[in-house]
Amino acid sequence: MDAKINKIKSWNIHSARKTYGVKDWSNGYFDINEQGDVAIMDPQHSESNAVPLMKIIEGMQDRELQMPVLLRIENILDQSISDLNETFRRVIKRVGYDNEYRGVYPIKVNQQAQIVEEIAHFGSRYQHGFEVGSKAEMIAALSTLENIDSMIICNGYKDQEFIELGLEATKLGYKCVFVVETLTELPIIVERSRALNIRPHIGVRVKMTSKISGHWGATSGERSVFGLSSRQLIEAVDYLKETQFLDCLQLLHCHLGSQIPNIRDIRMGVVEACRYYADLCKEGAALAYIDLGGGLAVDYTGKQSSSDQSRNYTLEEYCEDIVDTIKSTLDEANLPHPTIVTESGRATVAYTSVLLFNVLDVNRFDASAVPDEVASEHELLKNMREVIGYLKPQRLQECYNDAVYYRDEVRELFKRGHIDLRMRSIAENLYLTILHSIKDMLADMPRVPEELAAITASLADIYYGNFSLFQSLPDSWAIDQLFPIMPIHRLDEEPTRRSILADITCDCDGKIERFVVDQQIENTLPLHAPKLNEEYYLGVFLVGAYQETLGDLHNLFGDTNVVSVRLNADSSFEFVKEVHGDSIADVLSYVEYQPREMQMRFRNKVEAAVKEERITAKERQQMMNTFNASLQGYTYYEKETIAEQQSRIAV
Repeated sequence: MDAKINKIKSWNIHSARKTYGVKDWSNGYFDINEQGDVAIMDPQHSESNAVPLMKIIEGMQDRELQMPVLLRIENILDQSISDLNETFRRVIKRVGYDNEYRGVYPIKVNQQAQIVEEIAHFGSRYQHGFEVGSKAEMIAALSTLENIDSMIICNGYKDQEFIELGLEATKLGYKCVFVVETLTELPIIVERSRALNIRPHIGVRVKMTSKISGHWGATSGERSVFGLSSRQLIEAVDYLKETQFLDCLQLLHCHLGSQIPNIRDIRMGVVEACRYYADLCKEGAALAYIDLGGGLAVDYTGKQSSSDQSRNYTLEEYCEDIVDTIKSTLDEANLPHPTIVTESGRATVAYTSVLLFNVLDVNRFDASAVPDEVASEHELLKNMREVIGYLKPQRLQECYNDAVYYRDEVRELFKRGHIDLRMRSIAENLYLTILHSIKDMLADMPRVPEELAAITASLADIYYGNFSLFQSLPDSWAIDQLFPIMPIHRLDEEPTRRSILADITCDCDGKIERFVVDQQIENTLPLHAPKLNEEYYLGVFLVGAYQETLGDLHNLFGDTNVVSVRLNADSSFEFVKEVHGDSIADVLSYVEYQPREMQMRFRNKVEAAVKEERITAKERQQMMNTFNASLQGYTYYEKETIAEQQSRIAV
């Protein structure tokens, strides 16, 4: 990638768009303006209404909201729900499908109250419902849904209380469907339905034999965790016949998979689902809904391919393949067209959230000026100086091998006490000088040897970001999920540094070393050199799905500040909601500490120190003030506000 950057004769906004792939992965929601700032594109208005992220950051600063911040954009969530429903409607009309589409959002993908409430609000005009997998999620759905015609799909293992909640929702008028995952659930559903005198809506989840490609392929196929085998399906049908509840079997659930990158896998899965649907109808089931679960992928890389973290289809193609396949397959069986249900979660919420953070420090692996040779210098250092003398493009591999050999020998002699620290420091600097010279020459080579290709990554800077990977981007650490990462300003300037990112946890795993650059996956990210006394901001995009829910308290870094904005048609924006992140007292209480007791124990310690005359009473009070203020402080790195600076100076 360094070679590519060096060959760009004149850096411009188009160069930035290409390098960071904004047009490829953003789904039209983000772009770079002529001033070099990343801007949010209002999906319902023209490009002239774009709002720069830096403008929003200025608003945050005015409200004394510290970095890092999770920014949510309401307009994007609204548009995502609209796009999904309107595209299915358009395709259904064009294909001549004789039924409708009903979307449901899986609450597990992002359970934050604000997200769930917004989906209920924006989705009410489409009767967009919820998929729930626990009693807690059921309660969230029942208390949030605005449209009583919205569906509630109940997945997961269900106990008696869960089932009673669902039956009461049915009595209220909701289309609440119990999807049977195991045969043990059926007797409970039947018994509680009789006891409450309610006819339930029942679905069955079938284990598909169709396997999908991609990272989540293990969630599909006959070895998937949930669902009934063909034998168990027949047992379920027979039980419902015996109990006279077969007319309640109204939905077939066939989860095709998660984050499906290849459209062919989707079509293949829908065909198999239709075969199950047709045969269950022959058995007498009153099926009227076919639920295809999740699967609609997000193109994190922007490559528009069938690779793990991309997708090779559009939303239009996804909808058309589903609708057309169901229509043609069931027409052959002379069966009415069912209501189509999908559970798109990732594609609904991923785009709506952006993690913003500032860079706190940079560790560079640059070589300093090579000092002159001294008479007492070790022979190995003289050899390294000679490598610099015969370094040329034709001998790069040889020079690299020699440099590594001499450096390792110096390190070994240092361990034995034969070379002192100052000599080792000179040797390390000579080694860096050789590597940087090799790296510069590689930029003009048509073919780079594999071993030398790793030099760029080994010389990359480390940019320390004010965030916790484990709290805000757990999938990056746990499953190597790629997220688009880029500077959100200064993009009219050429990025001259190559770097990896490290968070502020004291954990070696708290780093990001895989990035999407010019549609390629690379080990370093092009960044600008931070300017003195000027903040440098980065954004991590497409983090709305799963990241908030999965985040943990590694090093007791808590939830970040959250800001929600809504874009207006006149290029203005408004802060809809701001939620301050966890205080230190908050996260301590999460792991069973009692902040008030901790205050008292610390108070007793400093009071004892006063009694022993180790500190004064005035110092004691200052310590207590610092301790108490810290308990209420943000868990992340805090910059002093202007008011705090003035107060400190006055004191």
